Amino acid sequence: MGCWDLVAMVTDCTLPQLPRPRVRAARLPGCPRVMDSPNSQSLNFPTTSRAQLRPLGVSIDDSLITETKNTQKRKLSQKRKTLLSGSFSIGGHLSPWPRYISDQTILHNRKPCSDDYRKRAGSLQQPLGTTKPRYLEQLENYLRKELLLLDLSTDSAQELKLQPYREIFEFFIEDFKTYKPLLSSIKNAYEVMLAHQREKIRALEPLKAKLVTVNEDCNERILAMRAEERDEVSMLKKEKMNLLKLIDKKNEEKISLQTEVTKLRKNLAEEYLHYLSERDARKILIADLNELRYQREDMSLAQSPGVWGEDPVKLTVALKMARQDLTRTQMELNTMKANFGDVVPRRDFEMQEKTLKELQEQLESLRDDYEEVRKEHEMLLQLHMSTLKERDQFYSELQEIQRTSTPRPDWSKCEDVVAGGRDRWHMLAEGKNSDQLVDVLLEEIGEGLLREKDFFTGLGYGESIPPFLRFDGMVENKKPTKKEVVKLLKNAWKERITEEQKEKFPDFFFSFLERHFGPGDAMAWAYTIFEYIKLFHTNEVMSQFYAVLMGKRKESVYIKQMETIAQLLKEMTNIDSQNEGLLTVEQLSTVLRSAFPFKKDERIQELMETAGWHPSISNADLLDYRMLFMEDEEGQSVPFVQKLWEQYTVEKDEYLNELKQELGLELKEEVTLPKVREALMNIDPSLDKQTLNHYLRQAFQLPMTEMPEEGEEREEGIVTQLQTALEQLQMNDIRRMGPREQEAAS
Repeated sequence: MGCWDLVAMVTDCTLPQLPRPRVRAARLPGCPRVMDSPNSQSLNFPTTSRAQLRPLGVSIDDSLITETKNTQKRKLSQKRKTLLSGSFSIGGHLSPWPRYISDQTILHNRKPCSDDYRKRAGSLQQPLGTTKPRYLEQLENYLRKELLLLDLSTDSAQELKLQPYREIFEFFIEDFKTYKPLLSSIKNAYEVMLAHQREKIRALEPLKAKLVTVNEDCNERILAMRAEERDEVSMLKKEKMNLLKLIDKKNEEKISLQTEVTKLRKNLAEEYLHYLSERDARKILIADLNELRYQREDMSLAQSPGVWGEDPVKLTVALKMARQDLTRTQMELNTMKANFGDVVPRRDFEMQEKTLKELQEQLESLRDDYEEVRKEHEMLLQLHMSTLKERDQFYSELQEIQRTSTPRPDWSKCEDVVAGGRDRWHMLAEGKNSDQLVDVLLEEIGEGLLREKDFFTGLGYGESIPPFLRFDGMVENKKPTKKEVVKLLKNAWKERITEEQKEKFPDFFFSFLERHFGPGDAMAWAYTIFEYIKLFHTNEVMSQFYAVLMGKRKESVYIKQMETIAQLLKEMTNIDSQNEGLLTVEQLSTVLRSAFPFKKDERIQELMETAGWHPSISNADLLDYRMLFMEDEEGQSVPFVQKLWEQYTVEKDEYLNELKQELGLELKEEVTLPKVREALMNIDPSLDKQTLNHYLRQAFQLPMTEMPEEGEEREEGIVTQLQTALEQLQMNDIRRMGPREQEAAS
């Protein structure tokens, strides 16, 4: 296997374990044919001689190339024969190297030329004492000789250096026939790659020459630019020197001109003094001439007959003094006119100021009177409007009654039927119309029937049955009084408000009964209380508890109403500094307008009238505000609290009607969430984002996690019927947060 190992080292690969062929003696003396296979083909590949390498960029005729190749083949065959003329086998066979080396010396997937391979081969060869094959030594000697004969000083030194290696590789290909196709394909791949690289180099040669030309042109342009810059710099330096000389010349001219200006100023001052003295002398001369003329006139007057007999000199002096006094007086008069031309006497000023103060006081008094009259006028207008509305309402009711009325019942007949007799019936019927009296009478009759019942029949366990009534069988009637039921419901509301973890209201109600009466009696009390609150519609506590318990109204409505009443009472108490329980009519009106800033004036007027105001009392009269929040023993509130609840219900209906009108849809039509959002913002622009989202969640019955943000695409997919949305909003606490745009503008 010596030749197989040699091939493995040359090809740098692990050879497969093939059956060992018999090795025959080489055709040439001393050169065996390795693994001569009958199917192997002799492939001849062209080689290139070192002497016949053509320079790059030169094209040669094809016939010349073919002849050159044939010549190279003949020379290569002669060299191979010369190389193989010596005997390098033992006994006519291939050299056994390194067959007799231990199996540990066989390469295991290592490159023959690597450092590890050399170290391993060196460490193994020395102890075994083996020598290289003669064929390998001859190849190495041939390679060294050829390399020494090369002239490496030329430009194509690398091409020449590659030729001996190419010849050695050709020898291998010819001797190892079994691997000749593989080695030939490897050699062809390298030759194709080298030819490709030569073509690329040949194509880049013109670019290199062009690059050299461009480089030379750029250098020449740079040198020319530098020369121009030097000329320009020298010209600028000369110009600079000329400018410096010009500046020096101008500075000298400036100094000479400054000297001349100083001299001219001095001459001007002298001339000015000269002219001043001349002017003064002229004035003195004119004065002397005038004096002489006056003296001559005086003397002429004195010499004429019929003139005073006084001394002319004295008269002259007196005339001179009089003229001086006249001049001085004229100057003082001009000064007084200039300084005090627009000044009035102090006495007139004080009189006018006093008159102004009196008029201002009268104006303030008249303004106060006007404000009082205006307020009274506004109140009278409001009263007049409310009276007109009541008149119209009463008239319409009268017309309706006249059209559809039956003979008025004699309610006095109920005195003997109702428990408590005449006095209790009068207390129940006070201030109620016929419809309300029918409700009262039905409640009294129903209460009597309830007390006669000892047991209730269970409603069963159906899904339509409320959870706190799901029972099958007979349930005991606890027969409480109306007062006890109201007290129990108020305690339930107190616990519900203070509850931390909110559960559903029906479940809370049953848990409350279990905590107070135990699990055994909880169902009986649930049926008893349910029958009571279903019967008494006129009782506020029972009717509201029944509405919340049956899901007809949200509990937040009742809680918010109680908070509003408590806040109103707190504000009235804060204004009552003396803690007497009394407020003036004006104070009460102020508190109501502050607590309900968006209520209309006629509704504030209704609350004032319910609280005890009437046109005959003044704003300073006192009202007992604590009486406005009292309750009787059955939980019935006074008319003031009832009016607040009534106005809240009316305002909610008006709010929802405005929403319906803004949407412009019928009740059976469907509406999307963005349309409801837009309509709410139009009728109530003061809505904040949190309250608006709460209203939308209630209208469309959406959990908080599924509520889309404004502008999302899935908003258009949330649709419900308008009637359903309005019913859901009616059940919740819905109220106006601010005026509409037109109301705010007015």
